[in-house]
Amino acid sequence: MKLFIKLILLSIFLYFHSQLVLADTDEEQNITISKAPASLKQWYQPTNKEQVWLNTMYNLRRQMQAIGEYAAYEDKQHLVAWSKRFSKDYNSIGKMVPEWADELESEWVSKLVTAAQKGDFKGVTDNQRKIAKTCGGCHKEYRATTAAQYRAPDFDKLMIEDGETMEELSIKQSMTGLGLTLERMKIAFEDERPDVAGDSFELFNLRLEDLTTSCSSCHKTDKQRDYLFSTDTTSQVEKLSTLIEAKKLKEGHKLLSKIEQDVCTTCHSIHRTLADVSEFINK
Repeated sequence: MKLFIKLILLSIFLYFHSQLVLADTDEEQNITISKAPASLKQWYQPTNKEQVWLNTMYNLRRQMQAIGEYAAYEDKQHLVAWSKRFSKDYNSIGKMVPEWADELESEWVSKLVTAAQKGDFKGVTDNQRKIAKTCGGCHKEYRATTAAQYRAPDFDKLMIEDGETMEELSIKQSMTGLGLTLERMKIAFEDERPDVAGDSFELFNLRLEDLTTSCSSCHKTDKQRDYLFSTDTTSQVEKLSTLIEAKKLKEGHKLLSKIEQDVCTTCHSIHRTLADVSEFINK
């Protein structure tokens, strides 16, 4: 009897606990996003062709690794050389982005260089660890949003010529038209309307070709463009046309879904997510 009562009480506890967890997870949560200072923009393309900011970050990463390794090897000569290079690039951050100057731990960097010059390898390691924590904190707060702000392509400037009307359309207008013809084709497949499916395919294929021509504005090589629009994709689209003409609509529906997954979904996963985040941050 006592065991039964304990089980009842445990069940009641677990039920109310689960309701509290669900209530907590169902609540709308607000996320705070930190945007980097506007002064950072001048160090990114297209304003800065040399990508000075990114190259400085890559240099710092390499320098931190070299310092750690040479400290472990107790190689004073190389350690001093890399420490001085690190100090120069690290302190350049405050000059490039004045708003972040007060956030820099230049004193720790100075102590690191001094420790390297004295051959104090433990002192180098201790100061490097402190500096690394501040680097990680900044990256956690700003790296993702900065990439969305300054490294995402600006699709709003991309214009596509409509193969049907010869009108210049924005990427959003072109994609909307492509999506409408794709869904119209699917509806026709489900409702067994081959004529509508055929007409929709012709427009879909035309708009798909319009879209492929726009890729060359960013993707300069055939290898890059062929990642999505390869000969395999062309063969699949041609096969889709054949299936529609033969009124094999179920097979056509299945193949269209594969094309959608291979091309549309893949492209969106690469470009659309970052573009949407970029638009949200920059609006």
